[in-house]
Amino acid sequence: MSFFHYCILISSLLTGGGIAFYFKQNSQQYLQLILSFSGAYIIGITALHLIPETFHDGTHQLGMWLLVGFLGQLALDQLSKGIEHGHIHVPHQPNMSFVWQVMLGLSVHSFVEGMPLNVEVEGHNHHHLLWGIILHEMPASFALVSLLLSSGFRKNVVVFCLVLYASMSTFGALTYQFIAPTREVSQILMALVIGTFLHIATTILFEADNSQSHKISYKKLIVIALGIGVAFLTLL
Repeated sequence: MSFFHYCILISSLLTGGGIAFYFKQNSQQYLQLILSFSGAYIIGITALHLIPETFHDGTHQLGMWLLVGFLGQLALDQLSKGIEHGHIHVPHQPNMSFVWQVMLGLSVHSFVEGMPLNVEVEGHNHHHLLWGIILHEMPASFALVSLLLSSGFRKNVVVFCLVLYASMSTFGALTYQFIAPTREVSQILMALVIGTFLHIATTILFEADNSQSHKISYKKLIVIALGIGVAFLTLL
């Protein structure tokens, strides 16, 4: 990736979190719609690009790493409290250990997700992966800031956490570039990310608006269709 792409990645996440400082009330509905679009786009690029490019000459071992990524994200959710899915659950007694627990889950997720950004397939970088990360981490940064502000933490703590989170995907991509792993390791990293993408996207898309009747609103269905449609446009 170029310096310009790094700037887009970091600034997008900072913007997503920064908006939460000004729009904290009645934002959950809009956040869920944005997440639905991003989840649909992620599942689209995963099916249309990431899986075919990663597994076309791979082995069953890559399927194992995909499952590791899926289950690993499930474990990280226990630390991050589902912020990647837009969940904002304010704890009864927030403290700094809660902050570090959430940040650990988010940071590990974001770091690993960013590493394959510098993987090249047939001479091309995964720019669709970049946009997939931006589209789902922007709402996540918004949810992170909203959670910390609602929990009563000072703004300097919130800003520090936002900057740290916004930097982790870029740090992961730069780490990959520095260590320059073999092609086999690059495929494993991509399989891990595919597994995390599948977990995040399916959690978002299969979450009903009404848990009692298992209904999904027409607005959510529309944005899901739009997200899939935009993913198909990447084939052009």
